[in-house]
Amino acid sequence: MAPPSARRTGSIADAAAEKAPSAAAEPGKRPPGEDVLANGAEANGAEANGGNANGANAARARRPKPEKKERRPRNAYAGQARRRRGSPLLITAIAVLAAATASGGVYTALTLEEANPTESAGPVAAAPPGDLQGDPVNVAQSGQVAPLERVVPPDVLAVGGASISTAKIKRIAKLRQVGDVLAVAGGAVQLQGRQVNAFAVDPSDFRAWTPPGTAKKTELWEALAGGQFVVSPAASEQLQLAKGTRYPVVGRTMPSLTMGGSGTLGLPGIDMLVSQQAGTDMGLIPNVAVLVNAPGADPAKVVKAVTKVLGPGTDVVNLHESKYQNQVGGGAGGGATSYMDLYKQAAGTCPGLSWTVLAAIGQVESSHGRDVGPSSAGALGPMQFMPATWKAYGVDGDRDGKADIMNPYDAIPGAANYLCANGAGKGGKQLYNAIWHYNHAHWYVQKVLGLAKAYAARYD
Repeated sequence: MAPPSARRTGSIADAAAEKAPSAAAEPGKRPPGEDVLANGAEANGAEANGGNANGANAARARRPKPEKKERRPRNAYAGQARRRRGSPLLITAIAVLAAATASGGVYTALTLEEANPTESAGPVAAAPPGDLQGDPVNVAQSGQVAPLERVVPPDVLAVGGASISTAKIKRIAKLRQVGDVLAVAGGAVQLQGRQVNAFAVDPSDFRAWTPPGTAKKTELWEALAGGQFVVSPAASEQLQLAKGTRYPVVGRTMPSLTMGGSGTLGLPGIDMLVSQQAGTDMGLIPNVAVLVNAPGADPAKVVKAVTKVLGPGTDVVNLHESKYQNQVGGGAGGGATSYMDLYKQAAGTCPGLSWTVLAAIGQVESSHGRDVGPSSAGALGPMQFMPATWKAYGVDGDRDGKADIMNPYDAIPGAANYLCANGAGKGGKQLYNAIWHYNHAHWYVQKVLGLAKAYAARYD
């Protein structure tokens, strides 16, 4: 492990932990990084395009002749929309969390209305299947993405009826228990004649918020960076999509985008990702959703705090609720979807070791993944292992065939393994010595034990 001079302290995630002694003034220590809003967080407030085309506009619309109009049955995706020559479709506003989607999620797709205000925008039949088939392409473009340095399990997802203002996003980021915030554009588009809920994201930023198996698929994120789209496995199967094939995607504009692959996205009701540029071109609503990471916190309390900030018209979802677990595919790490889950699960591999000790070490070392190094001594990852120590004690916690020092699904079980090998499960003096082996400093041991007691008082 790194010597004391190379260690970093982390902000304490709850009121009880704030009573523990601070190491902010210790030599060589650095406070955790400031919360940084995701790309697009500086966009203006509610500026979603479109409006209600019913009433007078609908009354002026021409009624098609019945003998020339064949309507197809509606499918499970709400709100089919008609394509007209010279009349592109326009995404308007997001609805409440309700209808099923390809991944079995909870979002009603955004309403689709026609951009020409003089034309009717009522829900009608989808275009014939022949107009929506994909065209094979021979060359798949890809772009550059930043290396995956950490995984950030989202705890709460908030979806607004319009753009969420920058001021409110910053207020969420400053909530005491919140570690990270990511704001994204989103909306419903038509793909293969069905409405699909899509996020427009920066692949370098967003990949860290997806399940580890998906986050590690560099080729998937390179495809997204290259202007292709990515879907959930459920959407890929139900819509019969083929990787490397180009499909028309209908929004305010109708670009033909290549399907770059599929992966579990980890968010109920979200089945498609496009690049930020594609999202802008198609009229997706900026900052319509906010992902919140609050390690060590009670997600239900975070939901209440976020709801208070955002006010009426916003749906805030606790992603830890059992009804969402089967939908988001959070199977990596045995179903763990937060740092608290990972600490508890990893502690179970070392009889006698309390999860609170792992949580305290994670707090001191990286503020639960917010500052993953490298340290001045070369320590890496959310549990700040030296590479040589990791080589001896690292664990493949998510069973993907690789023990990744940067991945909390591997690093936290690795820390439990290292502590257990040094007698932590025996408690008392052996626990003290095991923590001392983690970082050779008595102040460090005392700080970890103090934080562990604070976590136990708060959560046990």
